[in-house]
Amino acid sequence: MATTETSGIDPERAQALAEAENARFVAERPRSMALQEQARQSMPRGVPMAWMDDLYDHPPVWVAHGAGATFTDVDGHTYLDLYVADMSAFCGHAPAPVAEAVARQMKLGNQFLLPGEDAIAVAEHLAARYGLPKWQFTSSATQANTEVIRLARELTGRQTVLLFDGKYHGEGDATLVVSQGGEVVPESRGLPPWITTQARVVAFNDVAAVQAALASGDVALVLAEPAMTNVGFLLPQPGFHDALRRLTREAGTLLAIDETHSLVCSYAGLAREWGLEPDFLVVGKSIAAGVPLAAYGMRDEIAALIAPPEEARVVSGAVVDEVATGGTLFGNALSMAAGRAALLEVLTPDAFERTAALGERMGAGLRAAIERAALPWSVVQHGAHAFYFFVPEPPIDGAGSRAADDPGLRALIRVFMANRGVWESGWWLGPTLSVAHSPADVDRYVATFDDFLTEVT
Repeated sequence: MATTETSGIDPERAQALAEAENARFVAERPRSMALQEQARQSMPRGVPMAWMDDLYDHPPVWVAHGAGATFTDVDGHTYLDLYVADMSAFCGHAPAPVAEAVARQMKLGNQFLLPGEDAIAVAEHLAARYGLPKWQFTSSATQANTEVIRLARELTGRQTVLLFDGKYHGEGDATLVVSQGGEVVPESRGLPPWITTQARVVAFNDVAAVQAALASGDVALVLAEPAMTNVGFLLPQPGFHDALRRLTREAGTLLAIDETHSLVCSYAGLAREWGLEPDFLVVGKSIAAGVPLAAYGMRDEIAALIAPPEEARVVSGAVVDEVATGGTLFGNALSMAAGRAALLEVLTPDAFERTAALGERMGAGLRAAIERAALPWSVVQHGAHAFYFFVPEPPIDGAGSRAADDPGLRALIRVFMANRGVWESGWWLGPTLSVAHSPADVDRYVATFDDFLTEVT
């Protein structure tokens, strides 16, 4: 792992600045700190979901409202948002078409456990946009990936899933494994040990490792991002995806591309931009502007597995002859209305063209600031998303990214920016622009980043 010293930053200056900035952060947010203490009486760690206390080294702020590219906390601080809620707010905060659609649908009723016409509009749009003919809906990409894995196991008669080191595909048991010392182990506590027998983990961009992992003929599914987005921003090496598709076909293994994050990079997703031809495609987070909705597309022959059983389910406790999919709130009327408005009115080709241009502006600005500071850092950018590494050449796999990182330095950058009204991304992600950002927003972000480098070099 890199350190502030190897990153080109004076560690003593960085330590002193971190102490001052963290103290300032707490002192300037008394209402957030008070709410946190009050919340500890009714919620573990004082938050509705533990991640909200995990994501940053500093305490979480409590949010009052958001609009466009900014949100405001309960202490009155307004932040330019480059985290965009882990990409789920890519539509911007409170986009008018979605707000209006949600309000309208609530007046009409939000949950029936029956289909409405919005579902047809959304499914037809996803098919045209992403290139796979059949779609099913869930409330999160975790659940979508879980159903994709089940369908792949049923179709292939195999159990093993192949994953890439540094991945994140949600909180389903099947994907919560990591490679440690050459062995697959559970990623966190509370997971059954048997999950390690049904998964393999290899390095991204390593064709030989993929070939070896598929050689035994027992892998049902390779689950991959087109570019890895949870361990920095790792782009595929030339020919990697072509080899991955060829090897999976030769092995009789299905290929799922998880675009939950990377869909912000391109109107039709990176899978279609790069011609990846997956058997499944998963999207989520931003497709309904952060209203819970995810979806997965599939080929027609896979969709045939989602068929009614010969005997309908009439009693609980009996075996049912169908693949386990579904949930009571999946495809609800409110989520589908939000998805229709977001996809057709907010996440348009023009919006992606604009954010891509702004992304290039951001990437160029970050590189220029790094060059002015004479630091041995690098920047990766594609579309609206970017990441800065503390090494001269961007890593190409998870191990390289971890070795290049400096968590303390990244935490310092984040709190420094927050104290100046810029909400930087989480440590794993890198800055992302929403469709609501402007050129002036990009310039402000880059200027704040530049101010930080001036402070520590």
